[in-house]
Amino acid sequence: MIRLGVIGTGMIAKEFLPAFLSLPEYEVRGILSTTRSLSTARALCEQYGIPCATDDFETLCAAGIDTVYVAVPNLLHRDYCVRALEKGLNVIVEKPLTCRIEEAEEIRNLAKTRKKFLFEAITTVYLDSYRKIPALLPRIGEVKLVQSQFCQFSSRYEAFQRGEIAPVFDPAKAGGAMLDLNVYNLHFILGLFGTPEEAQYVPALERGVDTCGVTVLRYPGFPALCTCAKSCGGAGWSLIQGSRGRIRTTGTPNWVGDVILELNDGTVERYPGTGEKERCFAELRAFAEMMAAGDYEACWQAIEQSLALCEVMTRIRRSAGILYPGEWTASTGKLPLTVSD
Repeated sequence: MIRLGVIGTGMIAKEFLPAFLSLPEYEVRGILSTTRSLSTARALCEQYGIPCATDDFETLCAAGIDTVYVAVPNLLHRDYCVRALEKGLNVIVEKPLTCRIEEAEEIRNLAKTRKKFLFEAITTVYLDSYRKIPALLPRIGEVKLVQSQFCQFSSRYEAFQRGEIAPVFDPAKAGGAMLDLNVYNLHFILGLFGTPEEAQYVPALERGVDTCGVTVLRYPGFPALCTCAKSCGGAGWSLIQGSRGRIRTTGTPNWVGDVILELNDGTVERYPGTGEKERCFAELRAFAEMMAAGDYEACWQAIEQSLALCEVMTRIRRSAGILYPGEWTASTGKLPLTVSD
């Protein structure tokens, strides 16, 4: 049994909380919030019968937890991961693992030193439908072109245009389409084909944050294209085209949907996917299985993939001129950003 403390009371924490509560492998012992959001934490605890609602990290740790689920704005991922690992707790952290590669390496090293589990909660790579794709790839011949799209109009975008800046649109809190949506496109592609030879991000910037963008990855023999947007909506899908056919998905890359194989000879095979609302269960069960088995090797393997992706995102984001607090470039002379309250 994993005794869990949830850190955060935002949209993603509220979405995942029922999943944790429905799985027998988890027992939610407490919720940590900011002082401003303590009423929300108390309401959630009352709704679900969770014993501890607090705005104090030490109080959460005293609630008998052995693992935390970190669901706070991106810029705070590193800090809460470090605090939890130094307390001897296992960590499940929402995607992205961290907002820059230097922090990802730091918490990876700390987890290994303390011999604690560290997981990035990235639904894509744990779904059965996604894991079916590697076995299908040889059947489409030489890969020629790969595409993945995740465009989802944000309910906060119109407020953002009026000057009301939520964390997901705040560059001083590592907001933007890259870390919110493109991370799924990149996990989909890098999980199948590894680290690209070259990568470039072309964003559309509003108020200093990328509200949409296109990433081009170059692999030996084929390019891959990732499209992400929070300022407009569109169908979500992924497509791998080869010399003898193609593999396509019916859902956004965070839940994949059905996987369909279509060959040039007319063969069509469809492999049903997990429902969108159930997309988080596969990863949560996988984390519980690894912890129950003491399988650190599988944990480190997954984290290395997360680090490879984080390195690509950090590099192409900085090259595109998107800088987070504490970052600057000698070429532009841009000063570090100031974190907003």
